[in-house]
Amino acid sequence: MTSAKVALVIGAGDATGGAIARRFAREGFVACVTRRNADKLAPLVQEIERAGGRAHAFGSDARKEEAMVELVTRIERDIGEIEVAVHNIGANVRFGIRETTSRVYFKVWEMATFSGFLMGREVAKAMVPRKHGTIIFTGATASLRGGIGYSAFAGGKHALRALAQSMARELGPEGIHVAHTIIDGAIDTQFIREMFPDRYALKDRDGILNPDHIADAYWMLHGQPRDAWTHELDLRPWIERW
Repeated sequence: MTSAKVALVIGAGDATGGAIARRFAREGFVACVTRRNADKLAPLVQEIERAGGRAHAFGSDARKEEAMVELVTRIERDIGEIEVAVHNIGANVRFGIRETTSRVYFKVWEMATFSGFLMGREVAKAMVPRKHGTIIFTGATASLRGGIGYSAFAGGKHALRALAQSMARELGPEGIHVAHTIIDGAIDTQFIREMFPDRYALKDRDGILNPDHIADAYWMLHGQPRDAWTHELDLRPWIERW
């Protein structure tokens, strides 16, 4: 194993997850980024490397226990110590309760909650002996309240928040900073641009979240001194109703 500092981002998509990876890479971390399809990570890795950073892409299904165990073991063995781990899987789907199948509900729970548990458990095993590290779980408006059509999503995000709270209470005394963020608002993504053009039009008024600014908040969380740790941080545009 090398002496490199690693920032692991589970669910490094084209928006928030990618921005988090770029932010930590800019600070000298090796960004280890995952999606189920590693090929989709090539542009992100190339962007980080062009900027002078280091990155590794992994095709890994975060819902599979054996895959998560292998991922963390491989990074710790071959790349460096995981100092920061970010769980950034969205799982945002909308179905009326009468149309929500058991398969949909279970799959959303796997993505939103079970994968977070697997990541949290495995990186905690690596971090606790070193007595330092940061684990961040990305939440949403649904972490706090359910909405029409979001029974599966809200259930999964509520559970992820409970996981983060339990881990923070257990791992804080071990020197591990566990944080949960609530992203309360639309994010500047291709999905929002195509599916919600009226919402996307608010970008010119700073009315949707910039992924780079979210990433800045994650970097801030990691850098906090342990006498003033934040567990839960909510981020929303200034015009968002809450």
